[in-house]
Parts: sequence; structure tokens; C-alpha cells
Amino acid sequence: MRCDVVRFVAFEDLGVWEDELTAKGFAVRYLDAGVDDLGPAALAELAVVLGAPIDADDDGRYPYLADVREVLASRAASDLPTLGICLGAQLMAMALGGGVERGQREIGWSPLTPTADAEGTPWEKLASAPVLHWHADAIVLPPGATSLASTPGTLHQAFFQGRQVGFQCHPEADPEAIERWLIGHTSDLKAWGIDVHDIRAQARTWGDDAVAASIRALRAWLETSGLLPEESGR
Repeated sequence: MRCDVVRFVAFEDLGVWEDELTAKGFAVRYLDAGVDDLGPAALAELAVVLGAPIDADDDGRYPYLADVREVLASRAASDLPTLGICLGAQLMAMALGGGVERGQREIGWSPLTPTADAEGTPWEKLASAPVLHWHADAIVLPPGATSLASTPGTLHQAFFQGRQVGFQCHPEADPEAIERWLIGHTSDLKAWGIDVHDIRAQARTWGDDAVAASIRALRAWLETSGLLPEESGR
């Protein structure tokens, strides 16, 4: 099985999900937005669209955002399993008829509050530990989509429609690689007055629990999406 991953910046990769997907038999292939042909991602058994520090509607400066939305719309029309993270979730929302608006900036690890609709879904497992947040925009839910989680500053931290799932947060983030984020976002962190030492401390304190919860949720979703056989006795 193939997993095509649309990537915008090298340091925002599949994180802790990559080894898990590889172990489950997926051939992971990165397609760099603005560089590679993204068309094949419309047909892969699984696709993931990652995050980046650009606005989801900034087609004027980044015209390939429209190509990503086209891939996401095509996959949704074919009901192919797809995950969108941060910018990827915003682009997914737009492709499904929703949108993006200015929200409250959230940087660092904090817990999610699952909605009632999240009960019994694989992603309910994410609520057992804090998750990394790194955004200042907010998703406007697409028609027919279901919200899965919130935080005090963001109403829709996760949503799904069919087998399309979007996360404003970063469940894939590898706490052991947080230095890449701190370097990649150094200008913004300075401008926002955010102490990198605080983020490092959060990674040390909550990283292991966050990774464990994320992997459990991903495994369960792969099973319920028909991408893997369900494990008995779980």
C-alpha cells in the first residue's frame, strides 16, 4: 500500500507516524508542494497533507495551494482515507466547502476536549494526553462534517467527514525532534514572545504520553478505515 505525504517544509514531516505506517506495510512517499507533481496523491491508498507556516488561502503567493485542495477534493469524492494536519486540515476544510478564519494563537502542548461525537471513535484516544499546537488560524467546519475535539481557544481542533480527517493540532509531532520546530519557527517565536525553554520542558514532560496516545489513535483509525485488518482482543 502507498501513503503519499504532501509536505511543505522539511521539518514538519510525518513525525512519529512515519515508522508506524512503515511497520504496517505502507510505502511512504513524500511529495513536496510547489516542487513535485501532486497528482499521484489523489490515487494513493492513504494520503496525508502536512502543515506549514503559510495561510491556507494565500493562492496569490503560493498558487500550488489550489493543487492541494484539488487533490483533497478528489480523494473526498472517492472516499479515499485522508489525513490533514494544521495547514493540511485547513485546506481539507476548504476543499470540502468549509473555510478558515483568524483564530487564537496556540503554541505548545495542551490537552484536547473531545466532543460527544468523538466518543467511540479512534480519535477519542488523543484526549488521554496533551498534544502539540502550533497555529493562529481556525477551521470553519465544512457542511456535513463532524467536530471531534476543541480547546479553550479553538472550537474545532479536529473534524471528520467520511474517511477524511483533519487536525488543527499536531498529533504526529515527534517530541524528540522539537528542536527542528524551534529553529524553523525562530523568527515567529521571537516576535510572539514565546520562550523556547517552555516548549522544550513541555516536550520532556508530556512527550511520551502524547506519542503513545497518538499511535494508539492512528492504529485504530487505520483499522476502522479498512486499511488494516482489525486486531482481536484489543
